[in-house]
Amino acid sequence: MNIKNALKLEEFAMLILGTLGFIYFGGTFIAFIIFLFAPDIGMIGYLINPLIGAYSYNITHNKGLAILLFILGMILKTDVLIFTGIIIFSHSSLDRVLGYGLKHRNSFNNTHLEQINNKHN
Repeated sequence: MNIKNALKLEEFAMLILGTLGFIYFGGTFIAFIIFLFAPDIGMIGYLINPLIGAYSYNITHNKGLAILLFILGMILKTDVLIFTGIIIFSHSSLDRVLGYGLKHRNSFNNTHLEQINNKHN
């Protein structure tokens, strides 16, 4: 197995972890699926320009932020923060399984993983 596939497998495991965590904390699988794509709201920044788009996308797809929100939710006993952290974490893992990473400032297609438009060439 090459490194790229090993990393995708690792991200898939994190997606499963997020799914199970969401259910463990009282969410339903249907709710998980519905909210799973909510972090893509960060793409709206691209309507302004690539720089704003990259920042807004990267904030809503940042696993560090996801973990921070989850921990704050646990400390404050706030379900909204717990579930928001799990959703951002899970969505980011799904994106990385599919080859979509955090965005560089110059283009939506230029990610920390690869050039999106070149991945099937």
